[in-house]
Amino acid sequence: MIYFAENLKLLRIEQNIGQEELARKIGVSKGIISMWENGLKEPRISSVQKIAEFFDITIDELVRYPLYK
Repeated sequence: MIYFAENLKLLRIEQNIGQEELARKIGVSKGIISMWENGLKEPRISSVQKIAEFFDITIDELVRYPLYK
């Protein structure tokens, strides 16, 4: 998941969603969101799927490619 952390943070900020709100929407803690965004922990595939669905993007877009160059 080369670009996951960067893409997650960019998507969240772009859509003006706080870590706590995103955490509630996908069923994890705010601390987990922070660890994901800082590259300290990788999410389970079920969480990746929920995030992709929440932001209406594919899993590939979320984890394999930089969203902004």
